[in-house]
Amino acid sequence: MPKKPGAHATAVLQALLVTFLWSTSWVLIKIGLVDIPALSFSGLRYSLAFVCLLPFVFGPANRAALRRLTRRQWGLLALLGVGYYAVVQGGQFVGLAYLPAATVSLLLNFSAILVALMSMAWLKERPTVQGWAGILLTLVGSVLYFYPVDFPKEQILGLGVVCVAMTANAASSVLGRYANARTGIPVLVVTTISMGIGSSLLLLSGALLQGIPVLGWKHWLIIGWLAVVNTAFAFNLWNNTLRTLTAVESSVINNTMLVQIALLAWVFLGERLTAQEWAGMLAAGAGVLVVQLHRRS
Repeated sequence: MPKKPGAHATAVLQALLVTFLWSTSWVLIKIGLVDIPALSFSGLRYSLAFVCLLPFVFGPANRAALRRLTRRQWGLLALLGVGYYAVVQGGQFVGLAYLPAATVSLLLNFSAILVALMSMAWLKERPTVQGWAGILLTLVGSVLYFYPVDFPKEQILGLGVVCVAMTANAASSVLGRYANARTGIPVLVVTTISMGIGSSLLLLSGALLQGIPVLGWKHWLIIGWLAVVNTAFAFNLWNNTLRTLTAVESSVINNTMLVQIALLAWVFLGERLTAQEWAGMLAAGAGVLVVQLHRRS
């Protein structure tokens, strides 16, 4: 069935809204990590988001879809939950506990190259020459923004965790597009089931390794906003955009978080930007524009 005119533009705008919400998460996470252990923090966030989605996923249409899920589809959603939530999101929280937000953002930005390679092999989605140029320009802008990068010895653990999360993020981007675009499973079912599985692993790991912390009302306010708005709403909307956008397009749009996080840190955390950093942000933004203007039909 052909897509309605403007469907792609709508998906792009929705994806940009999601990346903005996710970018604000980094500021809130850095604030929360002062008092909340990383794995417990991420486990509480995604478990609460999962609970928020449950009433909606048990509606009549979604109940029928749940009953129709095959064993292979359950395995697919479980794999997506482990990769996209337990590994990627848990790794981001742990990385932010050891590394500056700028460093974590830079490392995760390199997942665009892996997404392009994986989508070529698994989804047969070959980027155009302009698409490759856009990805390259985005990565060049990222390097320019953070150059020179210095990693102290105490940050080695964080670097290793974020590198694993970056690889899992690339694989999950391709797997997420396949689950949302080619299986016929409703978006809400994909989001809720995968999030439930991933958040359960996060919460269990946090309880075993770091314990459940005693939280005040400010901590719960942060967790609640992250869970309801930046997770339950944002992840479902993101999965919906994957029905229209290719894996590479989604990855490059996701990489605009590099710019957004830097701007939010400048506004709310007082981190000033140099001329070189501004140039890097503009280059990364131009890379996104190139991919969108010359997208594969």
